[in-house]
Amino acid sequence: MAIIQFPKEMKWGTATASYQIEGAADKDGRGPSIWDTFSKTPGKVVNGDNGDIACDSYHRYEEDIAIMKDLGITTYRFSFAWPRVIPNGTGDVNQAGLDFYHQFVDKLIENGIEPMATLYHWDLPQALQDKGGWDNRDTIADFVKYAELMFKEFNGKIKYWITFNEPWCISYLSNYIGAHAPGLKDLQLATNVAHHLLVAHGLTVKKYRELGVEGGQIGYAPNVEWNEPYSTRQEDIDACRRAGGWFIEWFMDPVFKGAYPPFLLDWFKEKVGVTVPVQEGDMEIISQPIDFLGINYYTGSVGRYSSEGGLFEHERVDQGYQKTDIGWNIYPEGFYNVLVYLKDNYGDIPIYITENGSCYNNEPVDGRVKDTGRIDYLKQHLTALRRAMDSGVNIKGYMTWSLLDNFEWAEGYSMRFGIVYVNYRTLERVKKDSFYWYKQTVANYFFEV
Repeated sequence: MAIIQFPKEMKWGTATASYQIEGAADKDGRGPSIWDTFSKTPGKVVNGDNGDIACDSYHRYEEDIAIMKDLGITTYRFSFAWPRVIPNGTGDVNQAGLDFYHQFVDKLIENGIEPMATLYHWDLPQALQDKGGWDNRDTIADFVKYAELMFKEFNGKIKYWITFNEPWCISYLSNYIGAHAPGLKDLQLATNVAHHLLVAHGLTVKKYRELGVEGGQIGYAPNVEWNEPYSTRQEDIDACRRAGGWFIEWFMDPVFKGAYPPFLLDWFKEKVGVTVPVQEGDMEIISQPIDFLGINYYTGSVGRYSSEGGLFEHERVDQGYQKTDIGWNIYPEGFYNVLVYLKDNYGDIPIYITENGSCYNNEPVDGRVKDTGRIDYLKQHLTALRRAMDSGVNIKGYMTWSLLDNFEWAEGYSMRFGIVYVNYRTLERVKKDSFYWYKQTVANYFFEV
């Protein structure tokens, strides 16, 4: 038996997103988001589920913070709902929305929990989507104004800021693959969106610096996967580089190196005729220095070249890995690999694991949720994280996804990622076995494997 030990200064936490947990979709002046529209479009979400009620955390936030207090975490990553603060995305501010977030953040601080705020976790105000959404460069300016408002409102209260959660999902999953809101399927459009998100990120970082926010840090949180080549054949290596680079280099090279990766630029242009709508000064804006990098990791795979392999001529090769209930490979080796890869490519940037977790749909039996699969997943991935730290990766904190079972986007309420079970009829919270395992790990800074 081995002991996996972490440093005492490590930040431990959990993470959630506004649309997934808040509910109160039409309460106190909140405007509709693209997820309200998308989830109520027939056939888009499993069982026709939506986030109107979700976990009702808007009304139950004190109960949820008490659960966090019991868990013993030092950090809580959450997101603001832009349409709750500025219902139309621009123009009039909804004071009731701001008041809610002030009460919420004050309660976190009162309980000794550091708030880590995400400005955008996918719930674009529908009024802005009606004007073209992120394909419209005017949305960039609207976002920066919203960000400026939040920086000023929470100056001194919130010291950790994330501009965007998973820009790959906002752009390609939502506007090319069409699986998430707004559900479009246009590769050039999605590429426009991806670029505009990065410009918005850079301008937001610049605004943050100009405001001189008190004692704070700012970064962003891309999602990454690890694509291991099936063989040493160059065509397999190249296919995996393209597939992985779509998540990593495409969204990190502009920020850290001031340019898009040439191997993907050439591929997009030559294979599918897609170009990036770069305007003068954009790359300088995007590459504003950031204080930390958030990383969301869930899974990875072994892949190889295939002429039938879609956009990047890449196909996954099933190696018989165990899978979580959502069907994703359990691949902790990929977690280690991708973190070392990031250090090797982008240097010693401080990294927070802003999401890492697993889907297991265990139900309560006699009031107890025995989610041993999730505990095993956490053990394996935290062991891989410790390996990465021992290999020189500058890990500052770890946020497991998620605090609560919640609205899992296009999967509705059919998939459960929480360490706390939520009964969606009664909204009762039940702490799972994984909650108690994580609580012990947070308290002791170690666990046994």
